Amino acid sequence: MMTADALWEELQSRWPESQLEPSLARIASVVTLMGDPHRVFPVIQVAGTNGKSSTSRMTESILRAYGLRTGLFTSPHLVRIGERICLDGIPVSDERLVATWQEAEPCIRVVDAQSQADGGPRMSFFEVLTALAFAIFADAPVDVAVIEVGMGGTWDATNVVDAQVCIVTPIGLDHMEYLGETIAAIAGEKAGIVTGDADVVLAEQPREAGEVLQERCAMLGLTPQREGIEFAVTDRVVAVGGQMIGVRGTRGVYSDLFLPLLGDHQSHNAACAIAGVESFLHQPLDIDLVRDGLAQVVVPGRLQMVRQGPAVIIDAAHNPHGAAALASSVQQYYAFDSIIAVVGMLQGKDALGFLEILMPVIDELVITAPQSPRAIAADELAAIAESVSGVLPISVVASVPDAIDTAIGIAESRPGVSAVIIAGSFVLAGDAMRVLDAAPWRDAP
Repeated sequence: MMTADALWEELQSRWPESQLEPSLARIASVVTLMGDPHRVFPVIQVAGTNGKSSTSRMTESILRAYGLRTGLFTSPHLVRIGERICLDGIPVSDERLVATWQEAEPCIRVVDAQSQADGGPRMSFFEVLTALAFAIFADAPVDVAVIEVGMGGTWDATNVVDAQVCIVTPIGLDHMEYLGETIAAIAGEKAGIVTGDADVVLAEQPREAGEVLQERCAMLGLTPQREGIEFAVTDRVVAVGGQMIGVRGTRGVYSDLFLPLLGDHQSHNAACAIAGVESFLHQPLDIDLVRDGLAQVVVPGRLQMVRQGPAVIIDAAHNPHGAAALASSVQQYYAFDSIIAVVGMLQGKDALGFLEILMPVIDELVITAPQSPRAIAADELAAIAESVSGVLPISVVASVPDAIDTAIGIAESRPGVSAVIIAGSFVLAGDAMRVLDAAPWRDAP
């Protein structure tokens, strides 16, 4: 019997999910061999640069409150690979993931061989996981699956589905080496999830992105539901453990919704989720079920406080847009006398833009390197930080556990109420959770 560790080694030996090839041939071939599991259930597909995981989780939670059996596919994971594939809000067990791999492996090996014979790579890490998610959802079976796009849209492995509803969260500059160097080019890639039969929900977008997305809809004869026009956040008040929000949806008005997440951006993600569920169900929503669904949302690694005295907060922000949301939320929700940030990032990310936005709200910086071959070396990242730091104290600690210990020591030595914020990468967030024994989910059954 294969173990979860052995499956992880198998997946890690494949083309990493940080690489993208403009082809759906391998994923299309494998799902055909597997009997088209992705066509067994309806799909809500979520693309975008920022907020897509949170929006996906909120959408799934509202659907689950309606009594529907749900599947949820997100990426990346923080601690356990099974976090990416949830049934009814619970990550699948290692045993279920391994069993599904063993059933799908013959099909995957056939496609590997075909692709290599044609001069291509084996199926990628992300393609395999996408196929396994489809198989698990079909086997459950689920009533609806919420599928988060991995990278881009047009050529993403998830785009073999024919979604009933497409949600596009805010688009910014990220993965530029694969998706394009402008917001308009990236929006063109992400618009690829929109097909002629889908209902389309668009978050408020930068002008360049909005124009591209609306052109795509017009070309297909679709009328998108746009945040700020057809639906909107109507009010928002900070509350203990989160915020109270109101949303004007496309089919109803929903007030006094408790959202157990911090940040103005999360209220907008909630509005997109509500509009997406309205489109999927083709009706106004039951406000009590919306309240129940949002109140149960869990988004690991998003302003997640994992320790107090001093407070330690983990956030997976990894680009300038995420840094802006993090900085704004920390200033709005907390009254720390000083903040020590532990930052580690991956190659290909806008480290300069991230640090320029984050550093004005912190008092000291500890630079480290996530446990990934794609990590920016600590010394290299420190040099970038020093170029924008002014007089901000900067320490370089290559080991993540030592960096966290250093930051906690600094916080404990400062007068008043201090906090440690760990940010810059999903990989670093996962590393920190392991170090601090702060698993993001309860164990799957």
